[in-house]
Amino acid sequence: MPSMRQSYTVTVPEEPPAAAFPFLKQEMRRKGSMSGSVLVSTFVGLLINQAKNSKSAQGLVGLKNLGNTCFMNSILQCLSNTQSLRDYCLHNSHRRDLNNNSRTNTALMEEFAKLIQIMWTSTSSEAVSPSEFKTQIQRYAPRFVGYNQQDAQEFLRFLLDGLHNEVNRVTVRPRGTVEDFDHLPDEEKGKKMWSKYLEREDSKIVGESKSGFVVFLMTCQVISGRLDLFVSSDLRRLFAVILSSVPDLFVGQLKSSLTCSHCGFCSTVFDPFWDLSLPISKKGYGEVSLMDCMRLFTKEDVLDGDEKPTCYRCKARRRCTKKFTIQKFPKILVLLGAGIQKELLLDSSSTADLKRFSEARRTSKLSTFVNFPMKDLDLREFASENSTNAVYNLYAVSNHSGTTMGGHYTAYCRNPSSGEWYTFNDSRVTPMSSSQVRSSDAYVLFYELATSSR
Repeated sequence: MPSMRQSYTVTVPEEPPAAAFPFLKQEMRRKGSMSGSVLVSTFVGLLINQAKNSKSAQGLVGLKNLGNTCFMNSILQCLSNTQSLRDYCLHNSHRRDLNNNSRTNTALMEEFAKLIQIMWTSTSSEAVSPSEFKTQIQRYAPRFVGYNQQDAQEFLRFLLDGLHNEVNRVTVRPRGTVEDFDHLPDEEKGKKMWSKYLEREDSKIVGESKSGFVVFLMTCQVISGRLDLFVSSDLRRLFAVILSSVPDLFVGQLKSSLTCSHCGFCSTVFDPFWDLSLPISKKGYGEVSLMDCMRLFTKEDVLDGDEKPTCYRCKARRRCTKKFTIQKFPKILVLLGAGIQKELLLDSSSTADLKRFSEARRTSKLSTFVNFPMKDLDLREFASENSTNAVYNLYAVSNHSGTTMGGHYTAYCRNPSSGEWYTFNDSRVTPMSSSQVRSSDAYVLFYELATSSR
């Protein structure tokens, strides 16, 4: 069963967080009688002006390695340079959405926001210790207790899941039901299924009918002819999320079509998604393009033999063709495991999931390079309908160098204030050329919708 997910919006605080930004105190006293919207505009302007006038751009603060925590530092730097998410934390907008019924008592979201604020307002070049944040993430996900090396992708998934849970406005989830929408036109069916998702997941991290943070997780599954969410069992609880609140940020909608070769019946399903499988041809140590992987994923495929699904009309297992297209594109697109391939014994016509590490006991790391674009990643050819909002630019990369037995994570990020690229290697932050960003070490790619496409 394939998998996908969902959406959200930005709330401006009634008052800028003066306590978090000492340089604003005097200015806010002077403008204390101004309206909330004007205050926010003034706050943002002052923040930008301070960045321009400072000797070094803001956000260039390293994170101390607490002991094999480079995987965490790499992802935190990528999220810190996600502009809308950064602003959500800087404005303290998250406090209006905190869910007091959350099992973690909102401490994870608070510590995450506090860390982002420190990273963007610190006047010191000293690296920051994320120890308090680590305390909260390991309370939410005990697998991160201790100081063993962990996988950056898994950390990202657990973190987003935790943040979503703490700002999810749905405190009592309705029982899941399977409804028949096949009699509806595709557009109406898509809206109905989106609404059902929002009945359960509605947060600044994931929800609010608009979408943002799309995560393409490289896991391959077989599409179903039913109308339920395509969520693999091991990810159902884990990934009820992905940052979707800062104005329509994180999550898209996938259109999945199954056509019966016997009766011609076409079952169309629309689902929010944050993980997709991007297969690539087995080419050894060569190079493949990200666009080729997308084309292979959306290519019409035949389900036969053991893969035959049950036709809704025939009430029997039939040979079918399946096809994926993207119905709604997000503003932030995250590709997990890009440039990665499973080490499987397949012929040249076969495909394998995009994974950095092989499935054979995860003892080897694969070096197949997926050439990903820095600018103008044009996904319009994969849209269900004509779309002009599907061109993306890269702004951050989480890298893994070394092997599964001993590796290291770093991050390459484009500073949203200056537009310059920097390497984040735990405590060290150094400028870099954009020509150095693409490499076979790329593990997680972060794209944002091009301004002209919004």
